[in-house]
Amino acid sequence: MKGRTIVLDHWHGREAAALLVDGRLDDLLIDDPEAPRPGSIYRAVCDRGMKGQGGMILRLPGGETAWLRHATGLKAGERLLVQVTGAAEGGKAIPVTDRILFKSRYAIVTPGAPGLNVSRQIRSEEERARLLALAERVMKGPHGLILRSACEGAAEDDIAEDIAAMRDLAAKVMADRGSEPEFLADGDGPHRLAWREWSAPTVVTAPGGFDREGVTEQIEALRRPDVDLGEAGLVVEATQALVAVDVNTRGDSSPAAALKANLAAARALPRQLRLRGLGGQIVVDFVSMSKAHRRQIEQSLKDSFRNDPVETSLFGWTAMGLFELSRKRERVPLARLLEAGS
Repeated sequence: MKGRTIVLDHWHGREAAALLVDGRLDDLLIDDPEAPRPGSIYRAVCDRGMKGQGGMILRLPGGETAWLRHATGLKAGERLLVQVTGAAEGGKAIPVTDRILFKSRYAIVTPGAPGLNVSRQIRSEEERARLLALAERVMKGPHGLILRSACEGAAEDDIAEDIAAMRDLAAKVMADRGSEPEFLADGDGPHRLAWREWSAPTVVTAPGGFDREGVTEQIEALRRPDVDLGEAGLVVEATQALVAVDVNTRGDSSPAAALKANLAAARALPRQLRLRGLGGQIVVDFVSMSKAHRRQIEQSLKDSFRNDPVETSLFGWTAMGLFELSRKRERVPLARLLEAGS
């Protein structure tokens, strides 16, 4: 199947969404009922500061704990609103932020950051003027608003409805005056996230779509650490401390084999990490090559990660010739979900 297709289904009883590009799995979202969804909002209570780390352990309802970075000025017992930013590692506190956003397909409402803004990806001055005029009519109250790139060409009624929904939710949540830890708003599940973040001309919603569209088979393939790239191979293995990626030439001994394999791996790496839900510290062992070729690999990595939805920082080469990068832990590792669904 050519083109982009979104498949909304369930996987082992869990809500799930898949994005296919030319029939190949490009992104995957599976709900984890054992963990709070990213985007969920809580009223939390400060428990104790972590000296030397600049953060604060917070108390959440149900005995759960959260970790807030850059928590300067906070004291034990103080209450604040926080939003879940990603998946917690096994046994660790849930990562949160106190910079709360109310995000939908067309609109992002920004408490504490007033002003009306339009995505820079919308370059048409006429379209920007149309959207700003709409925002001025609909957006009321003290909070700020960002109109996302999906607004370009969209119907005004749809955008206005989205703005109003996020505006009203923000007003309700930010007006909270409770004192004990409490769950206030749920994050988006896979189906709503797919509607919010992906675009495709074809959306499959009938039950059994994962089996019919070949998604189930491709998910099962992700159980294996090895990835066949044709001219190269990858082995992706997550350890307790980091994610190790090994690149190999599949037996090709030609002079250009190393560069070809490394370029193929650089192009494939964002997709493999995205599908497997891997983040944190990542170390890539590329095939040995001349230092003159390293710049090509670096540029290929920058191009590959530029449009990836998960925040990634490229740090460069170690003394041993390994490439280091760091990736935000936004998703539950797929291996954990596959184990739970077996």
